[in-house]
Amino acid sequence: MNRFSSIFGQILHLFPRREFFEAVEETRADRGAKGFQCWEQFVAMMFCQLGQANSLREICGGLASCFGKAKHLGLQDAPRRSTLSYANEHRPWQLYEKLFYKLLGRCGQLELGKRKFRFKNRLFTLDATVIELCAGLFDWSKYRQTKGAVKLHLLLDHEGYLPVFAHVTPWRVHETKIARTLNFPAGSIVVVDRGYIDYELFWRWNTSGAFFVIRLKENARHRVLEELRVPSHRNILRDERVELVGYYARRVSRGVRS
Repeated sequence: MNRFSSIFGQILHLFPRREFFEAVEETRADRGAKGFQCWEQFVAMMFCQLGQANSLREICGGLASCFGKAKHLGLQDAPRRSTLSYANEHRPWQLYEKLFYKLLGRCGQLELGKRKFRFKNRLFTLDATVIELCAGLFDWSKYRQTKGAVKLHLLLDHEGYLPVFAHVTPWRVHETKIARTLNFPAGSIVVVDRGYIDYELFWRWNTSGAFFVIRLKENARHRVLEELRVPSHRNILRDERVELVGYYARRVSRGVRS
């Protein structure tokens, strides 16, 4: 008899059942559950993500339509909308936090391939993005007249191409407020965009031995201290040591904190 597994089933193999149920026991996530277990909820929400379902109706209807082919996923039956809604509202989120970190730990142990990263210094990319929400469901996150939003702050480590820091805040929280809470090892390089222009933040990174790469604003004032030789056969126009001479840059250099 030929045995096969669907692509969905192969993805679920990345989450060993033993580890999953150990996390369920640790978080007591199945407490009070009657028939609809945590694994079935997890499969349903994974189906929602991969199938890009936009409602409980689409999730439950989609699982019901292919239930005969989905028994190997560990589902006893296709869930009702009310059952799935209740589980999503009352099951502890700590279960999925544990599941995420277990998977992240395994990803971090994977080989990066034969091609080594060409930077000798450790490289980080820090950025933030606004994620829109439904203002009717998340009235605390009002962003526009009919839209809500949160802001995701993400730090990517290019050594393993995996996020090493993620933080969700209300959309009004500025990027630099979160950047000030991060510490980088000496010799590392931090790449950010113009939204992170903060001279006090640059001063902190510089004094800790970290380098940063950023595009300055067009009105940023600076003075050239030294012109360095430009390497040949490189896309480098100028290499200079400069000193920022703007008002806020002078305040930071003199030890004045705003």
